[in-house]
Amino acid sequence: MSKAQLVFIPSPGIGHIVSTVEMAKLLVGRDDRLSITVLVMKFPFDNKGTSYTQSLSSDRIRFLDLFHDTPSTADPNSKIFGSFLFDYIESHKPRVRDVVSETVSKSESESTPRLAGFVIDMFCTPMIDVANEFGVPTYVFFTSSAAFLGLMFHIDTLQQDITELEDSDAELNVPAYANPVPAKFLPSVLFDKDGGSMFLNIAKRWRETKGIIVNTFTELEFRALKSLQEDHTNPQMYPVGPVLNLKGGSPNEAQNSQSEADIMRWLDEQDPSSVVFLCFGSRGSFDGDQVKEIAHSLESSGHRFLWSLRQPPPKGKIGLPEEYENLTDILPEGFLDRTAEIGKVIGWAPQVAVLSHRAVGGFVSHCGWNSTLESLWCGVPVATWPMYAEQQMNAFQLVREFGMAVEIKMDYRNDYLMKKMPVMVTADEISSGIRQLMDGSDEIKHKVKKFSEKSRVAVMEGGSSYNSLGCFIEDVIQG
Repeated sequence: MSKAQLVFIPSPGIGHIVSTVEMAKLLVGRDDRLSITVLVMKFPFDNKGTSYTQSLSSDRIRFLDLFHDTPSTADPNSKIFGSFLFDYIESHKPRVRDVVSETVSKSESESTPRLAGFVIDMFCTPMIDVANEFGVPTYVFFTSSAAFLGLMFHIDTLQQDITELEDSDAELNVPAYANPVPAKFLPSVLFDKDGGSMFLNIAKRWRETKGIIVNTFTELEFRALKSLQEDHTNPQMYPVGPVLNLKGGSPNEAQNSQSEADIMRWLDEQDPSSVVFLCFGSRGSFDGDQVKEIAHSLESSGHRFLWSLRQPPPKGKIGLPEEYENLTDILPEGFLDRTAEIGKVIGWAPQVAVLSHRAVGGFVSHCGWNSTLESLWCGVPVATWPMYAEQQMNAFQLVREFGMAVEIKMDYRNDYLMKKMPVMVTADEISSGIRQLMDGSDEIKHKVKKFSEKSRVAVMEGGSSYNSLGCFIEDVIQG
């Protein structure tokens, strides 16, 4: 039996590592011929992840932390975080080369499976050079939507300066989307000349790879996948999603277990579909004035709520939100007392467990693609409040393309590339969105339930994603 080893290289950051872990587990669980080595890069300001990955090591998945003697001199607090990220990844190439050399030497002298290829995160394109040196193919693991992939390929072919479209009402006709795409929903990085150029160069390099594994499923993004596959300049597409961490678990599992039990107990006491859940992802946070607007909206809407509220990193610094030591410091005076009967304010949230609970009837979300897939899987409709990266495009898909969400503010931005303060979203706008979400037409709820079923069928034996994953495995094994 021919055996093959893949080298997985996620981008730094626990969100990317968790997605990679789920993909690796899916592959080795599906086929005994595969083994995987995950090479983990850690940001200098990120002290999480090692214990998490080591706890998941097994006979056929191993994790290696990449340490190198010459740390990147790039500043993570520079204006373009993306350029820091790209330079940081580039600086790891020598270490990756050394590790893979050892792996290849072992496979030649022992019964170690042969190196069959690299699977890189969408930002890790410098590692294509290393794979080429070893004469093996590279595949991209694309953790955003197929439509966003189509958008990036389309913009790469345009003879147009996208930076000129910032703050304009221009629209783009993109084959991956049924509706014209408003330029104001494009990722902020594209409106910066240096950042946009860097990002489009990354997209160019995706075309050099042998295939792109996309965390989506055909039934959801049929149009986008069809347009990608019809363009013969693109690599082979493998839609294998939803690839989700449904069992929970996190780098902070021990310290979070007690708060999770408390949250689930509270949800158990609520009526079915009565609770709106507000959660804005691993980097989502707001300043004090915006927090107060959200609080006022929750009081005025009258709906039961579970709100994941976290403290932003210090101004001007890149980092992850942290827990508030005292919520009364940030919330309006008396808010917790006045809403004690209908609401609960928490820090970290076990998102999948919450979305899976029968009490949750709506999700106010930043529209990260993972969260989008989780809400669909669990059959919970969304009110969109995107912040950064491609989240505005995901919100556009959910509201305009799929008709499976309502809008709070689709063009809101609160990210690393902002040259101005985010516009305040008022309590009236938020409460209006929550009412539409919780009391609105049954059409959206029906659609979401239908695609919840389709997402589950896609990954079952014989489903579209199950079959696509099988094609990928055979392509890897056969070389």
